[in-house]
Amino acid sequence: MIKSFLITLSFSTLLFSSQQIVLVVADDFNSSRATLTCYENEKVVCKDFKVNLGKNGLGWGIGIENIPHATNEPVKHEGDKKAPAGIFSLTDAFGYDYKFRTKLPYIHADTDTICVDDSNSPFYNQIIQAHGDEKSFEHMRRDDELYKTGVFVAHNPHAAAQRGSCIFLHIQRGDNIPTVGCTSMKEKDLKRIVMWLDKKKNPILIQIPKKYLNEVKRYYPALRNSQK
Repeated sequence: MIKSFLITLSFSTLLFSSQQIVLVVADDFNSSRATLTCYENEKVVCKDFKVNLGKNGLGWGIGIENIPHATNEPVKHEGDKKAPAGIFSLTDAFGYDYKFRTKLPYIHADTDTICVDDSNSPFYNQIIQAHGDEKSFEHMRRDDELYKTGVFVAHNPHAAAQRGSCIFLHIQRGDNIPTVGCTSMKEKDLKRIVMWLDKKKNPILIQIPKKYLNEVKRYYPALRNSQK
């Protein structure tokens, strides 16, 4: 039951226009594991599989709109090792290959490609080519395979200071190994998602604790048959 102290912002028509939905449902805000399912036009296009979330679970992020929620629940901040909860656009794919079969804009990650996590920088929460004067960032071309293939999650799209940055869908380090704020999974599962996503179909990530699933279903008919 949504009580009067809940945040109550209405959903815009943009939400209803999404044709591709990546749904990630965790048991609660403390969970570092969740289940992912993909939907397109009310059909399941990939069945449930397990993914890893932040080491410290979930915190409400900044996305397309706010899901009405209790004001005393965790909020996502820079460096808190929480994955963002909410509804977010999936805007770009990236990877180590020069080209990849996807219908998203694709960023080839070379040795100079970085994502800026310094909230004082004009490039905060952006993937850019390094200028040489960035104070805090992460390399997108790593020595491991974690970013070999990935998707940029548009959390905090207006770069509010200290609200979190550089959130991705990326390859997992291993089963049951949490992230520092992203959502990770097996390479074969991620590749399937990246090849399926299509910018023209307004792809989104809905990432929530399961107690908010019924609230989300009110706005997304495609999810109403979800058995989570």
